Amino acid sequence: MEKENATLLTEFVLTGFSYQQEWQIPLFLVFLVIYLITIVGNLGLIALIWNDSQLHIPMYLFLGSLAFVDTSISSIVTPKMLVNTFTKNKMISLSECMVQFFSFTVSATTECFLLASMAYDRYVAICNPLLYPMIMTNRLCMRLLILSFVGGVLHAFIHIGFLFRLTFCNYNIIHHFYCDIMPLFKISCTDPSINILIVFIFSGSIQVFTILIVLISYTLVLFTILKKKSLQGIRKAFSTCGAHLLSVSLYYGPLLFMYVRPGSTQADDQDMMDSLFYTVIIPLLNPIIYSLRNKKVLDSLTKMLKRNV
Repeated sequence: MEKENATLLTEFVLTGFSYQQEWQIPLFLVFLVIYLITIVGNLGLIALIWNDSQLHIPMYLFLGSLAFVDTSISSIVTPKMLVNTFTKNKMISLSECMVQFFSFTVSATTECFLLASMAYDRYVAICNPLLYPMIMTNRLCMRLLILSFVGGVLHAFIHIGFLFRLTFCNYNIIHHFYCDIMPLFKISCTDPSINILIVFIFSGSIQVFTILIVLISYTLVLFTILKKKSLQGIRKAFSTCGAHLLSVSLYYGPLLFMYVRPGSTQADDQDMMDSLFYTVIIPLLNPIIYSLRNKKVLDSLTKMLKRNV
């Protein structure tokens, strides 16, 4: 009987944020403006790197890939959230839900690996500047990029595979603004303990592994910087790494809180705020953080504007 009921349940309701009716239009406009700025900023950064041959080096290839992933994350989540802000029918089918979760997992996991690769790139550039062209070649860069995306796809397939063991019946209300895995566990008729363990093991391992790479890389960078007697050299090194450290700190904080807490299956307002931060705000901030603090990017942008205007 449970299986029969589960097969009938093919749609879910995304409740989203709870707000008063008068906030409907202001919230829609705010998220619409954020989404448009995010898309323009990230795609503009990709176009800038693509068109300037001087930026065809590992550091900017990583940066362009990060911009692509941020565009994907924002586009996976925000349009559906904007539609649900105005519509009374907040339904999403089971297949759409699975596709949204799969796409988001691929992008979020890939970003973790990209941030770790960027940290390693900065370590080599600062600690071994003379050997940098020989170590961090475009070939190695492409391998790291491919491994990052492959890792994201494999991680998503693992969770999707285990999601198919769950059945959903009687209750189809997801207290979230997109199909995340924890709210799905909460409404499952099947015991999700195995799934929760899988999330804790794989998501936790990926985040801990990539965070360790970032911490080790920047610890070595810090020691190298402190050995320099030149104040200008220290300032330049901190300027180069500061943007990346800020981005890493902002991104990993909510992720660790959401997916590495043992037994965390609830998606309350606090969880939704954390999700909003790394699905909507971080993709908006990344191109600003990296572009405004990067002289080569600003110089390339200035040249492009002068050439076109």
